[in-house]
Amino acid sequence: MRIHSSNHPWFLLAILVVLLSFSGALSSTHKEKTTSKNPKKEVTYDGTSLIINGKRELLYSGSIHYPRSTPDMWPKVIKRAKQGGLNTIQTYVFWNVHEPVQGKFNFSGRADLVKFVKLIEKNGMYVTLRPGPFIQAEWNHGGLPYWLREVPGIFFRTDNKPFKEHTERYVKVILDKMKQEKLFASQGGPIILGQIENEYSAVERAYKEDGVNYIKWAAKLVDSMNLGIPWVMCKQNNAPDPMINACNGRHCGDTFPGPNKKNKPSLWTENWTTQFRVFGDPPAHRSVEDIAYSVARFFSKNGSHVNYYMYHGGTNFGRTSAHYVTTRYYDDAPLDEFGLEREPKYGHLKLLHNALNLCKKALLWGHSRTEKPGKDTEIRYYEQPGTKVCAAFLANNNTEAAETIKFKGKEYVIPPRSISILPDCKTVVYSTAEVISQHTSRNYVKSKKANKKFDFKVFTETIPSELKGESFIPVELYGLTEDVTDYGWYTTNFKTDDNDLKKKGGKTTLRIASLGHALHVWLNGEYLGNGHGSHEEKSFIFQKQVSLKEGENHLTMLGVLTGFPDSGSYLEHRYTGPRSVSILGLSSGPLDLTEKNKWGNKVGMEGEKLGIHAEKGLKKVKWQKFSAKAPGLTWYQTRFDAPESKSSVAIRMNGMGKGLIWVNGEGVGRYWMSFLSPLKNPTQVEYHIPRSFLKPKKNLLVIFEEEPNVKPELIDFVIINRDTVCSYIGENYTPSVRHWTKKNDKVQTITDDVFLTANLKCSGTKKIAAVEFASFGNPNGTCGNFTLGSCNAPASKQVIEKYCLGKSECDIPVNKSTFQQDKKDSCPKVVKMLAVQVKCGRTKKNKESGI
Repeated sequence: MRIHSSNHPWFLLAILVVLLSFSGALSSTHKEKTTSKNPKKEVTYDGTSLIINGKRELLYSGSIHYPRSTPDMWPKVIKRAKQGGLNTIQTYVFWNVHEPVQGKFNFSGRADLVKFVKLIEKNGMYVTLRPGPFIQAEWNHGGLPYWLREVPGIFFRTDNKPFKEHTERYVKVILDKMKQEKLFASQGGPIILGQIENEYSAVERAYKEDGVNYIKWAAKLVDSMNLGIPWVMCKQNNAPDPMINACNGRHCGDTFPGPNKKNKPSLWTENWTTQFRVFGDPPAHRSVEDIAYSVARFFSKNGSHVNYYMYHGGTNFGRTSAHYVTTRYYDDAPLDEFGLEREPKYGHLKLLHNALNLCKKALLWGHSRTEKPGKDTEIRYYEQPGTKVCAAFLANNNTEAAETIKFKGKEYVIPPRSISILPDCKTVVYSTAEVISQHTSRNYVKSKKANKKFDFKVFTETIPSELKGESFIPVELYGLTEDVTDYGWYTTNFKTDDNDLKKKGGKTTLRIASLGHALHVWLNGEYLGNGHGSHEEKSFIFQKQVSLKEGENHLTMLGVLTGFPDSGSYLEHRYTGPRSVSILGLSSGPLDLTEKNKWGNKVGMEGEKLGIHAEKGLKKVKWQKFSAKAPGLTWYQTRFDAPESKSSVAIRMNGMGKGLIWVNGEGVGRYWMSFLSPLKNPTQVEYHIPRSFLKPKKNLLVIFEEEPNVKPELIDFVIINRDTVCSYIGENYTPSVRHWTKKNDKVQTITDDVFLTANLKCSGTKKIAAVEFASFGNPNGTCGNFTLGSCNAPASKQVIEKYCLGKSECDIPVNKSTFQQDKKDSCPKVVKMLAVQVKCGRTKKNKESGI
């Protein structure tokens, strides 16, 4: 829809008078309705955007998952998201969180979805709700409850009667709850958009016609509920009407084929801000320049909605992560695991949203045009005929060199692989490649209060040698554990006689083929070791030379899960655990134990059944004082006081192997220090302990450790801050978009003089206590690790101290006259960069109050 002018002004004036009279009558007749606190909002759409109460919107959304943080964290995380320029929060709804036991729903604590949505509403933001039923999300079983696997005749996510019946019941429980609380926009609430199913095209072909029928059924299910909001299906190009097909990925401006109908808008439901990590991974990072480029490109090509997945990743507490996925989730997001602003990702995207908002009228009401002035350059701009409304996006796809683009009679130098945004088709207010936001480095400060000498006590599990069982093959591990534990025992006995053992020069080998995830093995009471797969290669072979005894031998295996799988077709038929067991090197030939022996089984650890991870179960076993070493499968417990201040807390698991952590009975998560990345380091060392888990004194720490001879004395507690604040800006960068505003369709400056500055800001009430590095020249490195280059203005540190020391925030002009006070330039041909690193700290008064 576009507005057109008319050649009949008197006719239009007459209509306007009638409409004004009619609206006045309506306002007096329905006064109560129009002045209500939460007026109903109609949400529709067309080929340009979502339309909320008749008003087009550009939507900047971020994924924040309520079970991955704690209710006391939610207000700060949501507030910071809004301050980052977001106007929408997207969340999945986690079926196995809300209905872990069939028919018994939970909406308390971290599962309090209503409270979470109302907090978003309180902050004046919209909500996109994604109830599944399947969510993937690197979450255990893709969000599907275990009990669903046990339903007779069930096949997940296809035209299967049992699955559809349970899905319909669950989805209606969730959506009816939202409706009862009046949380849909049509009721005056914040929920403006819903999503049913998730990336179904990845599995649709496996189910053939049943897959097509299922997706049509899912669409009809939510559409028939008449909730007054549009619904999307992500990565589902054949999404049936009226579902909107949406894009997931890193570069939807180039990979998305577009809406499947002209009357649907271009929506981006997942822009991956980093790569989720699995145990064994090296560090992962996606640059903010790449994210900003992708968003600017999408909006320049008729996009009107982007969602950052994740904006705050949080923590996979307890046993909630999918197989091999780390406890820390999407830590490289704009808000890190602890909810702290990860700069410059947070700030650079905030400025991008500001720039796009200056283009809002042109993007939502203008006509688009495209020019291709060169092989690697492109101009996309929007104009509203008959007005001065115009916005342009100048793109350079050359990854190595800057390019000059001539547009409307003016030349613009565009940095390599970047987009410059001109909200009036004249003035560059933002470049995706030029990061002027501050940088921060995360610090882990060892707590003085929490790290007093730990008095560890231990309890070691008994290794079973002969368990009851009638199976002639090792039982499948998912089905054995039923998702109540990570651990399943297997035992079998076998006999060897003197003839079996007489092979000259031969070596007897135990060989176990497992489908994952990890395995511990004992033979005749002796621990042989462990083996494990990986996220990419779940199957593995455990093989070891062994000494057998004449007569009966006892084999014990402990199968270990790292979570259920979260993706793929036929999820209900996915199997894991030991599948083939044999003895090689006997005189009589290979001995297959897989199908000729009876196998006994046991589920979980004795300590788990007794609940010794919490105060109530602690006295149900006899604990021993820890002395230097302990075998594997040992429980460790000690006490500690809460760390000082109000900052976020983590436990560093140095010296440990693999296992689980609890604090005051709350599951912190799985740790796996012995699974090293290619860089020979653990993937995750620090494990988040939310402040809500803690009490002031004598907190109970319980650890279940699978591996022998660990060193719990190396564990420590740390306080997290981002008090190392930096800036890294080129003298030729574009000044901040904060200098600009739009008034009467005209871009104008807020201040009289627009110039480039480096902005440094401490969090909370902290102030800049020290300048740790400063160089105006060609410095090297990154925040926390800067070094001088061959070119440096000697007065750099002195200048920064003058502008910033003792202040909570400062702005430093980035130009030669600021730093080259003697007007001498020792390297005139070098384009100067300013690198600054400062340390923020509290005053004595604030330290005492813990602010």
